[in-house]
Amino acid sequence: MLRLPGRPVTFLLTGFAWLLLSSLVGMAILVGLVRGTALPSWLRLAHTHAALVGGVAQLILGGFLIFIPPLLMTGQSRRESHPVLFLAINGGALGMVAGFGLRNYQIVGGSGLFVVASFLWIARDAWAQARKSLNSPPLNLWFYAIALLALFGGLACGETMAFRLTQESYGYARLAHIHLNILGFITLAIVGTMHNLLPTVLSAPLSSPKLARAVLILLPLGLALLIGGFLNSSVIVEIAAGGVLVVTATLYAVNLFRTWLASGHKGGAASDHLLIGTFFLLVTLVLGTLVAANNLHEQPVMPFGSLHLVAYTHMALIGFILQTIMGALSHLLPITLAVRRVQSNKKRGAYLDRLTAIINRWRTIQIGGLSLGTMGLALLASLTWNVPLSSPSIQIATWSCVGLLLGSLTLFSVKLVAVLGSSPEEAPSAST
Repeated sequence: MLRLPGRPVTFLLTGFAWLLLSSLVGMAILVGLVRGTALPSWLRLAHTHAALVGGVAQLILGGFLIFIPPLLMTGQSRRESHPVLFLAINGGALGMVAGFGLRNYQIVGGSGLFVVASFLWIARDAWAQARKSLNSPPLNLWFYAIALLALFGGLACGETMAFRLTQESYGYARLAHIHLNILGFITLAIVGTMHNLLPTVLSAPLSSPKLARAVLILLPLGLALLIGGFLNSSVIVEIAAGGVLVVTATLYAVNLFRTWLASGHKGGAASDHLLIGTFFLLVTLVLGTLVAANNLHEQPVMPFGSLHLVAYTHMALIGFILQTIMGALSHLLPITLAVRRVQSNKKRGAYLDRLTAIINRWRTIQIGGLSLGTMGLALLASLTWNVPLSSPSIQIATWSCVGLLLGSLTLFSVKLVAVLGSSPEEAPSAST
């Protein structure tokens, strides 16, 4: 099934590979920062863009290819492989990493245009499908539409920085670039998908469609207020925006947790990752509001340095985004492989059960390692308020975080390989 490049599952697996490699680089950067042997600054930019463009953006692109046709009921006659799209998103990510390595931001900007083209294609394709569909656009599609608008705004800010078009307002463009891409695009795409994905995983209806519609209205509103606060250098507006976003995330989390409670689901790797990711989204937004409040005075109430920024951002990048991605892969990959590899509905169930069992192995260690490693970053940052970086407690906390995160990612990667290598013939037949 993976012979042709550009099938949706190829986007998912390649995106996770990007995330895995960039995570290793990120751990090296963390260790270097704590030990006082900081790695080159360009490596941090390469790490961030490899994770977000090659990894997260590509995974979302694959998710769009999987979810949009069923939502609009237009998937019957569509081709399954998109090699040009696959090459465009990966070529754009590789070009960005190379551009940062060479410190040539024209290469970075040019490569970013491939990313823009990739998502323009998916937007045009979704619009064409919506026009042909007899099904009215569902709520998920509105989330995706707003997410794409935020992405194009964020990419436009990135292009202006890469081509040096915003010298006087570089700081504003950078803040807008980061928040439009992460909070506007990634978060909205994930939230829109979760309203459909978690109920599917739990085999239960969403608890409250009304709350889902409220989230659709409030989340873009909070984002718009936040960008307005950045542009006007108004901490008060930023805090107000944070309040709106925290309320929105609370409504979203309540809706999903009510869905889980009503389902009676016993739990699995997919649902556990998705629910814990939701928790970390709420924690991240609360912390972001506190970070803004910390800057109300000219002298911050609490010192905020590089490690504090790492801890705060990775609450979102690992705690929310990576947890959710691992949950989505835990559900989507077994189902996709079972449908592709087994034609008989009777035999497919046994094979799917086998793949799901592989994914669920040692899930407590996997999820616990990822969660504790993420929270350990916050502990590591807080220790720096009282002890120097050279202290044994800082070193122990650093290596503990690295060990927990690396162990969780390794375990999950091994299970993905096992799932991909499991043939239908190994599964017991439905009659045994």
